[in-house]
Amino acid sequence: MPGVEQHVVLIVDDDPFIRKLILTTLEGVSSFDLHEAGDGQEAVETARREGPRLVFLDIDMPLLDGIEACRQMRLEPAMAGAKIVMLTASADDSARARAAQAGADRFLTKPFSPLDLLRLVDELGSP
Repeated sequence: MPGVEQHVVLIVDDDPFIRKLILTTLEGVSSFDLHEAGDGQEAVETARREGPRLVFLDIDMPLLDGIEACRQMRLEPAMAGAKIVMLTASADDSARARAAQAGADRFLTKPFSPLDLLRLVDELGSP
């Protein structure tokens, strides 16, 4: 849309179904330019290239886990103001603490509904 600034959103999960759920839920939001990654290493590379304002990042992934990917993203000056939402299938407090130390802003526990996702995006405000 001309004149509308698009905010880059990066969706990172090794499960294609979870990526598709988030992508499908957010694709109707016209101000979002959506990108996907299937592992932490690809996520960091995509984040460096695209400079997302909002990242949905799975904790348990191959090659580079979400906590280390989050830590690496936070080292990028362009990512300083980005919101990083960690996706986790467990309520493991130690993983949450490590993710928070790495720079995560919020957590979303899987499974989640599209409505939960939209509420969270609304709570975070425009990235």
